[in-house]
Amino acid sequence: MAEDKQKVVIIGGGIAGLTSAFYLQKAAKEQSLPIEIILVEASHRLGGKLQTVVRDGFTIERGPDSFLARKTSMIRLAKEVGMDDQLVHNSTGKSYVLVNERLHSMPGGSIMGIPTEIGPFITSALFSLPGKLRAAADFVLPRSESGKDQSLGEFFRRRLGDEVVENLIEPLLSGIYAGDIDQLSLMSTFPQFYEVEQKYRSLILGMKKSTPAQPKKPVSTEKPKGAFLTFVSGLQSFAEAIEANLDPASILKGHRVDKIMKTDNQYEIYLNNGETIYADCIIAATPHQVTQMMFSQYSFFEPFKSVPSTSVATVALAFPEEAVKQDIDGTGFVVSRNGDYSITACTWTHKKWAHSTPKGKVLLRCYVGRAGDETIVDLSDDQITKIVLDDLNKTMKITMKPDFAIVSRWKNSMPQYTVGHKQRLETILAHVKEELPGVFLAGASYGGVGVPDCIDQGEAAVKSVLEYLKEKGISKEAVY
Repeated sequence: MAEDKQKVVIIGGGIAGLTSAFYLQKAAKEQSLPIEIILVEASHRLGGKLQTVVRDGFTIERGPDSFLARKTSMIRLAKEVGMDDQLVHNSTGKSYVLVNERLHSMPGGSIMGIPTEIGPFITSALFSLPGKLRAAADFVLPRSESGKDQSLGEFFRRRLGDEVVENLIEPLLSGIYAGDIDQLSLMSTFPQFYEVEQKYRSLILGMKKSTPAQPKKPVSTEKPKGAFLTFVSGLQSFAEAIEANLDPASILKGHRVDKIMKTDNQYEIYLNNGETIYADCIIAATPHQVTQMMFSQYSFFEPFKSVPSTSVATVALAFPEEAVKQDIDGTGFVVSRNGDYSITACTWTHKKWAHSTPKGKVLLRCYVGRAGDETIVDLSDDQITKIVLDDLNKTMKITMKPDFAIVSRWKNSMPQYTVGHKQRLETILAHVKEELPGVFLAGASYGGVGVPDCIDQGEAAVKSVLEYLKEKGISKEAVY
């Protein structure tokens, strides 16, 4: 075994960086690898967008509030850090689309807005008769050009028409990325839709055939489990649990990386306080803008400059139960762009996540800001809160001021996977492999914006680090 330890520096303490640090430390311990790990974070806390406010019995998320239960990497990591007993499913209930000043129930059988059952689609008031007839053209239209990237908007408008896109698909899909579906890449966001179209030609028939049939279950009084999971103590507690499992001496908070230079055998990492760290491997778990600035002397990172990021904000409003006079049977709604609304969605959090709200209280969480319409995020808390309350009172009757409001802003924090994203990223990564061996990227800017996606990328980065060290011939007896 080599006497000197190999130093791996992880830059960025969001969920991708935390995951990388945890699994690399775990591998080093279990396999007795001579690896020293340093996690560098510019702010004074770890966890990135995983931020939770606990106040007056409420549990309020500032960033994401949950994750898809079918994405098991997050469940596995929760078990690793002793948090699996804190997981809870969402309560199921009706969801709506706000179109033409009315809340319309989401058509039954629709998958991400794509109809798979004719009956609910035909009877839905979301679409006019011409809109429904146009959507039926999907049954006869040819496939898209093989292998060609295109925007989500172009793909769905061609198959289902403008009305179905504007009133159902766009409010659902754009909310995930806070982006413009006429700019977002099909291949980088929802390639499964392209694959279904290529296999079955008709998107509607393809989604119906490729969706597993639900087995008939015996009649039960138990409510079905929701598709999402979160932690009773909030997502921030998950980040804190991961941090608690790390060696405290390996964490460097409040230090920003200004520049990274490659030397003959190592990398020099220059910090904002004048210090320099030397590394054999680097995992850059940073947003693309930050990555480009750290490696600014390497021209192949230049395309990251033109990758847009949108700004969004969430507004959590707490009320006494009696304040909401016109209640709605459901867990929330999304908003069509065609309406005169500033909010893009609203979750009735007290109904979706029962643990989040004390008895006798109501918790509403609204979203504002989207691609091309982000100025609202720069308004004061009071101004944003008033706008949100005015919007809510168009569909609900709220008779009291909120007990409190929490506004959370995320400036330039939602990376946009525009058309060509996959090819751009592949080109950059090929240059990195050739010119900066031992450097790996992970995080929401690259291979998926959801929390489990970032966990997957963190794990993949750790695997790449270990393989790189093995190929480099360092500690061959220890690695694997």
